[in-house]
Amino acid sequence: MNADDLRGIPLFAGVTDAQLEELIDGSTEIAIEPGRDLFHEGEPADFWWVLVDGAIALHRKIGREDTVMGKIDVAGRWAGGFRAWDEHGVYLASGRGLTEGRVLRVPAQVLRDRIDDWFPLAGHLIKGVYGTARAIESTARQRDALVTLGTLAAGLAHEINNPAAAAARSVSALDTACVSLLSALRRLADGEVTAAQFSTLDDLRLELGAGTAAPDPVDLADHENTISEWLDEHGIEQDWLIAPPLAAAGTSIEWCDRAADVLGDSLEPGLEWVASTLSTATLLGEVKESTRRITELVAAVRSYSQMDRGSIQTVDVTEGIESTLVMLGHKLRDGIEVIRSYGADVPRIDAFAGELNQVWTNLIDNAVDAMHGTGTLRISTRTDGDRIVVEFTDTGPGMPPEVAARAFEPFYTTKEVGKGTGLGLDIAQRIVAEHHGGTITISSRPGETTLQVRLPHQPIGAG
Repeated sequence: MNADDLRGIPLFAGVTDAQLEELIDGSTEIAIEPGRDLFHEGEPADFWWVLVDGAIALHRKIGREDTVMGKIDVAGRWAGGFRAWDEHGVYLASGRGLTEGRVLRVPAQVLRDRIDDWFPLAGHLIKGVYGTARAIESTARQRDALVTLGTLAAGLAHEINNPAAAAARSVSALDTACVSLLSALRRLADGEVTAAQFSTLDDLRLELGAGTAAPDPVDLADHENTISEWLDEHGIEQDWLIAPPLAAAGTSIEWCDRAADVLGDSLEPGLEWVASTLSTATLLGEVKESTRRITELVAAVRSYSQMDRGSIQTVDVTEGIESTLVMLGHKLRDGIEVIRSYGADVPRIDAFAGELNQVWTNLIDNAVDAMHGTGTLRISTRTDGDRIVVEFTDTGPGMPPEVAARAFEPFYTTKEVGKGTGLGLDIAQRIVAEHHGGTITISSRPGETTLQVRLPHQPIGAG
């Protein structure tokens, strides 16, 4: 490599041929081979890598995922070299060859020496700016991560609280029902109910609870009053305990008469036993439903976080969207109607599933905020040639043209401090465009704002 190879690169504008030769003399030309790593995240950044031609993908380990953070594909773009100004500097990502080409590998000390010789003031400025920027970036990333984690944790706690509380209430009531059931059995035994009587009573019990639809609350209250009056007429003191489960099971007065004929003087403990068994079955069903809901929420969290899967997976984007809706369910329950229109012909695609879920989170959260908690969110998926299209449309007031024009700019937001997920549209665009080779666009007018995401079947760097 000689000065002619570097002269046309904008990075070296203003650098003389003699200076370029001096830089090259202390450096090494390295060939880029597709799939081969040039440097690794976390290792000492002892070299400054300057792209001459070809392309390099930047990968970073996030959790257990190897995530594509971007790429270097324009001559003059560079990576590393941080130890020129920071003795503890490490590579922030791994560099892996995408296409054949060349890089100039400059030792960090050579870079520092050349800067000090050629531009001493610039060297001092770079060192100061690097240290300040590093401290600010570290603090900002920690803060954003905590805000995002807090938002999702609060939503998940809200979602789990309802079924967990229902299960706790049912278990408490189940304890009471079991005590009542055992007490009724003891009283039946003391009343010397025969085996034949108990068997007939059990047959009567099995006739109940066969209804499929929940009764109307008003009709149920009327029926409960009717059962209670019958019990009162037959001298049953605990009608308040026995009538509700019998009414809920659809017990008729004719059934009660038959039970009275069977039980005789043991009518009250017999009916109490039947009512207790009905209550126990109902409460067990409530516990089962509540725990099923909690299990579904845990599964949704696992799907959302992709914590048990590899980096690139073949995924159904609908599953990711649905798990995201579960995570944000506390924001959608009051006043937001979600209309789904998922295309039956949408194929599974290769993608960084965890990253896409972050995009869905941001787009759904923005839509809900735009509607101020009341409106309609339409989510659709379809195919368009070799791409799939995902659209999120809200019925909010829309974006003014000046806001829509800047929506994807870094750090631009119209939200107050503490609002949102901490993931701006610029990062969402980076995930879609740089990591997946897709596009994300905005179409907005009063009452209808659509964010459209177009994704190829395979992301950048997947091969």
